Amino acid sequence: MTNTKKTVLIVEDSPTQALSLQLLLEDEGLCVLHAPDGTKGIQLAQEQRPDAVVLDVELPGISGYEVATVLCEHYLTDQIPIIMLTKLDVTNSMQKNMTLDSINFIPKDIFADTVLLETLRQLKVLE
Repeated sequence: MTNTKKTVLIVEDSPTQALSLQLLLEDEGLCVLHAPDGTKGIQLAQEQRPDAVVLDVELPGISGYEVATVLCEHYLTDQIPIIMLTKLDVTNSMQKNMTLDSINFIPKDIFADTVLLETLRQLKVLE
């Protein structure tokens, strides 16, 4: 297999935000998958095993925290880095129950795109 293009799964319920992230990542040469909710996100992550997951915290149905917990505990996805985007403050109580070594939190603000790309570089998803 000669395709070395890395894949990122975006789990985001806002079509506008998802498209914005997709265009940003595709401009960087990444292959992008999209799931509109947590259940579909878990399914796609387990089937496709992307190089990273960009996960919204606030999702319909199951929350981003619940998705992250499932992905961190499942053998097919426990090594996939997770980047959580949130407009909420991330508190210690929320972090206590999560395997933080594979989760990065990025606030949804004017710097989010820049921080996301830098985080993907540090994770070696972007070269």
